[in-house]
Amino acid sequence: MSATLTQDCNAQRPALYVAFELSWTEWKLAFGTGLGTSPRLRKVPARKLALLLEEFAKAKKRFGLPEDAPVRSCYEAGRDGFWLHRFLAAQGVDDLVVDSSSIEVKRHGRRRKTDRLDSQKLLSMLLRYWGGEKSVWSVVRAPTVAAEDQRHLHRDLLELKSEKTGHSNRIKGLLASVGVEVEGVVDDFATQLRQLRTWDGAAVPAELQQRLLREYERWQLVDRQIHDVENERGRRLRTSREPCLNKVRQLLALRGIGPNSAWLFSMEFFNWRCFRNRRQVAALAGLTPTPYQSGDSALEQGISKAGNRRLRYMAIEIAWCWVRYQPNSALTQWYLQRFAGGKSRLRRIGIVAVARKLLVALWRYLETGEIPAGAELVPWCEKVGGWKLEASCP
Repeated sequence: MSATLTQDCNAQRPALYVAFELSWTEWKLAFGTGLGTSPRLRKVPARKLALLLEEFAKAKKRFGLPEDAPVRSCYEAGRDGFWLHRFLAAQGVDDLVVDSSSIEVKRHGRRRKTDRLDSQKLLSMLLRYWGGEKSVWSVVRAPTVAAEDQRHLHRDLLELKSEKTGHSNRIKGLLASVGVEVEGVVDDFATQLRQLRTWDGAAVPAELQQRLLREYERWQLVDRQIHDVENERGRRLRTSREPCLNKVRQLLALRGIGPNSAWLFSMEFFNWRCFRNRRQVAALAGLTPTPYQSGDSALEQGISKAGNRRLRYMAIEIAWCWVRYQPNSALTQWYLQRFAGGKSRLRRIGIVAVARKLLVALWRYLETGEIPAGAELVPWCEKVGGWKLEASCP
C-alpha cells in the first residue's frame, strides 16, 4: 500500500468502517477508522439487529467519532443473501456485498484461516476500496426485492427436475443390483414392478419392492410438483401483464428458444441488470476467455466460469439448439464454417463461442429490437399451451 493512498484514505471525512464475518450463530465484527489503525473486534449474536446498532454506537464512541459519522461496511455474499444489505442501507450505511472468490489470498503454502483473521482481512480491503483502489475486489450488485423474488420459480423448477432425475436413477440402480434393467420410470411402475424378474427368473425380493415403491412415491410427488410449476409459469405467460414477462415473450418469439431458457435468461439476467457493453454481458455469464501470458509463454486457460452458473449452463444448451433450429442465421453459418468440420473437441470450443455471441445478440435484441442476423421468428404463444383460450398471440 503506497503512502499516498494511506494519506488519502485517512484524509477523508472521518467515518467508521466495519467488516462482517457472518455465521449461523454469531457475527464477527471488525471496526476501524483508517489504514494503520488497530481494529476493534466484537461479536454479536446472529440477526440481533438492535445489538448490532449498539455496537456501531459504541465503536464511534471508542474511536472518538461524532454520532452522525458515516458508516461503511462490507460482507461476503453467501447464504444470508441481501436482507442484511437492505437493512444496513435503510440505516444509512454504505454497505458492499463482496464476491468471496475475488478476495485475495496468499499463494504460498498453507494459510491460516479464522473468523477473526477473515474479518480483519475484509476490513483492510474495505479501507483500500474507499481509499481509491476500486479493483481490490468485485462488488455484487444487489437485486431489488421484486427481482430476487422472481427468480424462485425457475430455480425451484431446476431443483425439482434434478430431484426427479435422482429418484429415477436410484430406482434403476436398485433394480440393477438384482440383474433387472428398465429404461425409465413409468406411470404404472407399481404394476410393472410385480412383473419384473431377476437374473434367475425369480420375482424382485419383497423388501426391495417396498423400498422401490417408497422411492416411486417420492418420484410421483416431485413429478406432480414439476407439472404444477410448469402450469403456473404457462398461466403467467398467457394472462399476466407484468412488465417483467414482456422480455420472456420477446425471447420466445425466436425459434430455438423455449419457455425454460427464455424465463431463466430474463429473470436471472436481462430483467434487472443494466449492461453498458457486450463485455459485461459475457463476463457476468462467465464466458470470457482467460489468457495466461508470461514472457515467451502464452496459452488460453478456457472460459472464466466466474459468472452466473445457471445462465452459463443454459447458454451452452441454447447454443446447440440455435445451431440446429436456426440454420440460416449468420451465427450458425459462422459456426459451421469455422468449427463444424473439426473434431468433437473443436466443436465444443466453438459452441462456447456461439453461446457468448448469442447472449450478446439476445441482449441487443431485447434492448433495441435488433433481430439476430438471419434468425427466424415464430409466434411466442405457440410455445405456451392453452394460449388460444386466454390470450391473443401477437
